[in-house]
Amino acid sequence: MKSILLSLVMPPTGFVTLIIIGLLLHGSWYRFGRRLAGAATIGLLLLSLPVVSNTLLRALETGLPTTLPAGHPPQAIVVLGAEVRNNRRDPIGAQAGLLTLERLRTAAALQRKTGLPVLVTGGITESDAAAVGVVMQHTLQNDFNVPVRWVEARSLDTRENALFSADILRAEGIASVYVVTNAWHMRRALVAFEATGLTITAAPTIPEGMAQPDFEGFLPHTSAWQTAYLALHEWIGLIWYRLR
Repeated sequence: MKSILLSLVMPPTGFVTLIIIGLLLHGSWYRFGRRLAGAATIGLLLLSLPVVSNTLLRALETGLPTTLPAGHPPQAIVVLGAEVRNNRRDPIGAQAGLLTLERLRTAAALQRKTGLPVLVTGGITESDAAAVGVVMQHTLQNDFNVPVRWVEARSLDTRENALFSADILRAEGIASVYVVTNAWHMRRALVAFEATGLTITAAPTIPEGMAQPDFEGFLPHTSAWQTAYLALHEWIGLIWYRLR
């Protein structure tokens, strides 16, 4: 139900929904309806421009706290899961999706550099698939040859990633960690993890936002809507987490 509501409210579908509502309004609401439809159309067009959607995404990815905290060096690496894909040919019936693989690749490089123990976190997102954390453990150990010490497999969102991971780490006497996730997701993750009292150092994946717009950035493109969806989802989630 949550995913259905998000798809109807978040751009670009949310603007299409507003356009339809605006065009259906009649009588004393006719003028308001046309203005609503017009404003939604402008919003839809603006978010189709890569220069707009990438600016929203890039703002999430810059200025992250990647400097090691003085006196509190990280003692472990926490990797947040994303999506998995069902695969009956895989020994555990699922494989890591592209976003999850990107995070695992970053975590593997960091683990080889630091030698720190790894915690993977992510619950069940597909009813007939293994928990994300279990898939991540399998992938890191078998595909990247990186050991995983802890698996958190109950969380269903970023806030639970932080809460349940913090419980595991505190039981091990760990108070400072690297957090690995996509650069555009990192700000919301930091808010969630800092609320647990852990000392956090960001270890984001390579930023995806376009640094310098070119001519094509001012031309409409369908991929810009996907970028805008990611960016606005994170901005709204970030505001919500800070208000809680």
